[in-house]
Amino acid sequence: MNLLQTTTRVLTQASLETSLGTLLVIADNNALYLLDFVDDSKLEQKMTRLKKQLNATVITGRTAAIDLFEKELTLYVAGNLEQFTTPVTLLGTPFQQQVWQTLQTIPFGSTYSYAQLAHAVGKPTAWRAVAQANGANKLPIIVPCHRVINTGGALGGY
Repeated sequence: MNLLQTTTRVLTQASLETSLGTLLVIADNNALYLLDFVDDSKLEQKMTRLKKQLNATVITGRTAAIDLFEKELTLYVAGNLEQFTTPVTLLGTPFQQQVWQTLQTIPFGSTYSYAQLAHAVGKPTAWRAVAQANGANKLPIIVPCHRVINTGGALGGY
């Protein structure tokens, strides 16, 4: 037996049919790690990266975190919830995590420009880096990257 052998983490995935489309959610019992639309062309790549990053295998099933997210999403879409309480694990660089945490402070029904978001994270000239971090968000909806727009008011192309 190899004493340096690492343990493989087991994550659970579920497909959720929602009014927004079919979502794939990956979680353990404690938190969500990935949330994406099943028709995203990069979903397989994101899953592969997540499994490698966490030394994890993914099985199909349900967890408490997935069940809580599904309940909260239903309330959110119906306009009865403004902020999610589902626990999440943000996997990224310290800068990405800072951007994602700041995204969660944008009030429901409000938007920020990439420049405003860059200013909010203390890097007013780093709007391109902020846009890249926004686009690397693995938990859209919960971490509301959709609340960030171009300075002119249009959606960004991340």
